[in-house]
Amino acid sequence: MVASMDNWDEIKTAYQVARLGTVSGAAEVLGVHHATVIRHIDALEGKLGVKLFQRHARGYTPTEAGLDLLRVAQATDDQFGQLEGRIKGRGSEVSGELVVTSLTSLSPLLSPVLAEFQEVHPGLVVRYLTSDRVFRLEYGEAHVALRAGSKPEQPDNVVQPLASLPVGLYASAAYVERHGLPSGPDAFAAHRFVADDDPKSRAPFLKWLHEQVPRENVVFRATDARVMEYAVLAGAGIGFLPLWLADQHKDLHEVMPPQEDWQGPLWLVTHVDLHRTTKVQTFLKFLKSAAEDWECK
Repeated sequence: MVASMDNWDEIKTAYQVARLGTVSGAAEVLGVHHATVIRHIDALEGKLGVKLFQRHARGYTPTEAGLDLLRVAQATDDQFGQLEGRIKGRGSEVSGELVVTSLTSLSPLLSPVLAEFQEVHPGLVVRYLTSDRVFRLEYGEAHVALRAGSKPEQPDNVVQPLASLPVGLYASAAYVERHGLPSGPDAFAAHRFVADDDPKSRAPFLKWLHEQVPRENVVFRATDARVMEYAVLAGAGIGFLPLWLADQHKDLHEVMPPQEDWQGPLWLVTHVDLHRTTKVQTFLKFLKSAAEDWECK
């Protein structure tokens, strides 16, 4: 997709519509009337000869061409920001939006880091997107992604190891009072467990559990790690908790010491187009420093 300077305003408009999903949201960010947004979209689609969006009652959904525009415009927007900073003599300044995505279960660790980073860089707007959905960095959906499990292999991404978070197998005091503690894996068949609703979960500790425990003994199943944590704390069954979380609850009983093959690596993922920008590099350095003690929590 080739942009000339005379349609750059239209591309910026389409970028905001693709990012936000609504004409009204784009109009607010751009400080223009919603009719201007619609006019820009119509004009750009006319010049390119393709539909950039599917219109529906809830807003605008990008087509494949629209997603391509979103990726290119995100990279271009960041690069213009870097250029503006260098021209104005503030090339090391971190400002604008920083979009970070991770699993929701990592938010207790990552939110304080983002808050501290924003304190250091007050001109920054942080957007922290938490979902089980894998946000597509190649379409500009995020600057930085934290992903757990096997090493991501999407093309054009820069992948770096961040940390390995130890987990342990725990039961609450309420559970122990009702059911006691198993003496080891051989006694698991007489106990109740909390685990993912998907028996094919790729989490190393859940793979281990599914090999040790009959499926019918997994009596509380969920799709959200937070729900599983709450269920263990409430006494619904024995389950895995990260050590940093278990340390906050003194009434928990350790069922087994943490095993090395339970740990899951965390990966830092960035797209090659944005990896070298000042904003991304500054945040990566800050996050790596903060994560050094995550494994000890």
